[in-house]
Formats: sequence, C-alpha cells, structure tokens
Amino acid sequence: MARAADIPLLDIFDPDYNISRPELFPNFKYDETIQSYGVYAQDQIAFSDNLKLLIGGRYDWVSYIQEIADFGVGSPTGNPVQVDGAFSPRIGLVYQPSDTVSLYASYSRSFRQTTGFNPDGREFEPTRGTQYEIGVKTDFLEGKLSTNLAAYYLTRTNITTPDPDNPLFSIQTGEARSQGIELDVTGEVLPGWNIIAAYAYTDAIVTEDNTTPVGNRLTNAPEHQASIWTTYTIPEGGLRGLGFGLGLFYVGERPGDSANSFELGSYLRTDAALYYRRGNFNTAINIRNLFDLDYATFSFDRNFVERGDPFTVVGSISWTF
Repeated sequence: MARAADIPLLDIFDPDYNISRPELFPNFKYDETIQSYGVYAQDQIAFSDNLKLLIGGRYDWVSYIQEIADFGVGSPTGNPVQVDGAFSPRIGLVYQPSDTVSLYASYSRSFRQTTGFNPDGREFEPTRGTQYEIGVKTDFLEGKLSTNLAAYYLTRTNITTPDPDNPLFSIQTGEARSQGIELDVTGEVLPGWNIIAAYAYTDAIVTEDNTTPVGNRLTNAPEHQASIWTTYTIPEGGLRGLGFGLGLFYVGERPGDSANSFELGSYLRTDAALYYRRGNFNTAINIRNLFDLDYATFSFDRNFVERGDPFTVVGSISWTF
C-alpha cells in the first residue's frame, strides 16, 4: 500500500500555502454513473371536515456503476455494479379543532443508496431512515401570520464515515439518532412588511457504532440554529415595488469529526437585499455575508474543513410573461 504524502498541518483561519509539492500523492481517478427509478402512490382520506388521513408509499430502484481507472492505494475488489431497492411508507394524520389550529402526527421512512470504497471490497448496505413527528400549526391576524411547532424523532442506520485507518475508504458505523424541536413563524406583520423566522434545537448522537463511542454527537450537527429574514416592500406611491431585505443566520458550535475531538465555532452571518418589482419587471441585488465573516460551514475531519463564502454580491434582472 502506498504511504500517505507528508503534508504539514494547515490552520484554516491563518493558512500558509508556501510549502513544497509533496513527492508522493495517491492518484484517485474513477468514473461513476447513477440511475434511479421510482414509483409512488398517495391518497388523502377525509373522515370528517376536521379529521384527515394521508397515506402513501414509494418504491425506489437505484443502480450505481463505477469504473476505476487508477487508484493509488489499490483498487477495491468486487462487482463495480451495485443495485438497491426499497419500499418507503408515509402516513400522516391531521386534526383541526378550529379554523386556526391544526394538530398533526406523521410516520415516514426514507431510503438512500450508499456508495463508496469499502476496505474489504463489499457493497455497502443502503442507508435507511425512520421518522416520527408531531406538531401544531396556528394562524393569527386573520391568517396573515402562521406558526408551526414540531417535535421529531429520527433514526438512521447503515451510516458511512471515513475509515480511521485510511481516509480514502469508508466504513458503515451503525446507527445514529436525532431528536429535537423546530419552530417556524411566517407572515405579513404590517402591509408590505414580511418576516420568516425559525429556530431548531437538535440532539443528534451516535447510538450504535464499532469505532465511535456511543453518545458522541454527530459530525456537523449543531444543537442550536436560528434565522430571521425580513423584507419591506413599499406598497404605495411613486416608489411602489421598491423593497429592502435583511437576514440573520446563526449556527451554533458543532463537532468537526465523529470522535468529537474538535469543534467548529458558532457564527452569525448577515445577508441583505435591495430589489424592485413592478408588474412583470424584477431586478434585485442580493448580498451574502454582508460583513465578510470568516467561518467554517462543514467538516469531514481535521484534514478537510470547508469555509463559508466571503462577501458576495449577485445582481439579477428578469421579465416574466
């Protein structure tokens, strides 16, 4: 097996790229083709005006074809064609005690083919998810403002993580569980003034694993997230259609790897917008990361941490007909 290239550690907040190119670095060249098919059926049954049942299901077939041209640490053995299929049911029940309140409960399953390089060359089992959710939706101000409060319990099985012995391979570590509460508020507070606000508390941990300690928090899963996006569009006068937007997006600290050996710091990003809408004409200037915040968004491990986009301006002009 080829030895790994000797590359010095890199500080993502103060990177130093003045290093010589390593003499040995593994090649990693391959082509992959993914084809997916699915059929589903769904029906809504009204037992009364305020009690409804939603029931449905979906069956998926996914094929994955991998053609390896060169793999510096040795090609996996086995059949490069992988075909998986699974049935995923969905059931939901809604009860409306009044015109402004809806209570609901749901159960659903999900299916996703798992691919990658297994150290022993075997195909990975599909990842399966099972979710239970209950919630309440309410309307205020004669339907102008809506809130939704939900609690959920989600399990996922057959999850892959980087192989600690060779990060170019993956292993299926077992089972993870996420549970939490989500709150959303949307609507028009005053004429022309709209708001979208959200908060989520997430308790996501490893529940079964061969290598990661049970109870470790899941990689990149913050306990707290919150956001608010508000816009104001001038409703009358010569400036009718001119609008302004401002948004705040908070993501709390989260583990950077499955071992929970380090954390990605929390951040608060600010976005803004200036737009004009009149008839079929639309033009806008959208600003992302208004204050050019330097932050990390995602991590595979200590060797791969993705940073957020810097101050970015995007302009657009459109005409609809």
